[in-house]
Amino acid sequence: MTKPKVFQEFRDFLENERSYSAYTIKSYMKDIADFNNYLINNDFPLFLEISNNVPRYYLSYLNQKYKAKSVNRKLSSLRSFYRFLVQNGYRDNNPFLEINSMKTPQALPKRLYEDEIEKLFSIIDVNTVIGIRDYAILEMLYGTGIRVSELCGLKIQDIDFYNNNIIVLGKGNKERYVPIHQKIKSAVYDYIQYSRLDLLKNNKKNVPEALFLNFKGFPLLVRGVRVILDKLAEKAGLEFSISPHMLRHSFATSLIDNGADLRSVQELLGHENLSTTQIYTHVSKEALKKGYDAFFPRRDKEKK
Repeated sequence: MTKPKVFQEFRDFLENERSYSAYTIKSYMKDIADFNNYLINNDFPLFLEISNNVPRYYLSYLNQKYKAKSVNRKLSSLRSFYRFLVQNGYRDNNPFLEINSMKTPQALPKRLYEDEIEKLFSIIDVNTVIGIRDYAILEMLYGTGIRVSELCGLKIQDIDFYNNNIIVLGKGNKERYVPIHQKIKSAVYDYIQYSRLDLLKNNKKNVPEALFLNFKGFPLLVRGVRVILDKLAEKAGLEFSISPHMLRHSFATSLIDNGADLRSVQELLGHENLSTTQIYTHVSKEALKKGYDAFFPRRDKEKK
C-alpha cells in the first residue's frame, strides 16, 4: 500500500524544521505507521477522518502490548502528528489532545563511582594508537557530560585549546560552550598529535573533519563508541555494561554531589528545561549521610 503523501510531508517537517535526528524521525514515523495499520486492521475510518473516540480504543490496545514508557512515546508521536495535520488544514481538531500520558516510575540510570571510573582509565594502554583515542573519548564523555551523538559530531575546529572549551552542537542544532579541564585538553591534544594522524593513514578516500575516528580512519559512529565502552567495561572486570548515558549521568551527579548548582548543570548538559536536569539530583548515600550529620538540628546538644 502506498504511503499517504502527508506522511512524507510530516517527515520533511521533522527533519527540516524541527532538526530531529534520523533515529528520532524513524521512531516517529514507525509510531504513526503502527497507528495507521491499527486503523486498517480494525476497520476504522482513515486517519484523517477518525472520531475522538478512536484514540481511547488505541490506548487500550497499546496498554495490552507495551509498558507505560513506550505507550507515552507513541502517544506523543501521534499528538505531534495530528497537531501538524491541524496546522496544515488536514483536520479541524487533534483527537489525541484528550488522551493523558500514563504515569511512569522515575527510573534513574546507574551511575559510576570514582573507583569504577579509575578502573576504566587504568586498563587503557595509552602506548597504542587505539588506546590514546579511547582514553581521550573516556575523558571527554565523563569529564564534560556531553551526549554520545554530540561527541561523534565534534570537529577538530570545535576544540578551543586556548580558552579551554569546546563548541557542542546539541539537540535542535543549538550550540553551547562547554569548558574542558586541563586533563581533558591534554588527552585530546595527545590524541590529535599521536593517534588521529595514524588512523587517518587507513583512510584512502578523504580527510574527515570529525575529531574522533575509527580504526579505518572514518568518523566514529555512536554504535562504535558503545562497542568501545563495552570492551573497556569487560576488560576492567566490571559486572555490568556501560552506556554513554551512564557516563553523562555520572558526570552530572558528581557535580551536584560536590555542590554544583542545578542551573549550572543544566547549562553544561544542554537541557532546555530545568525539570529535565532534576533527575540527576539524587545524591549518593555517602553525600546524604554527610549532609545529615552536618545539619542534624540537635547535633550540638549533648545527650543527657
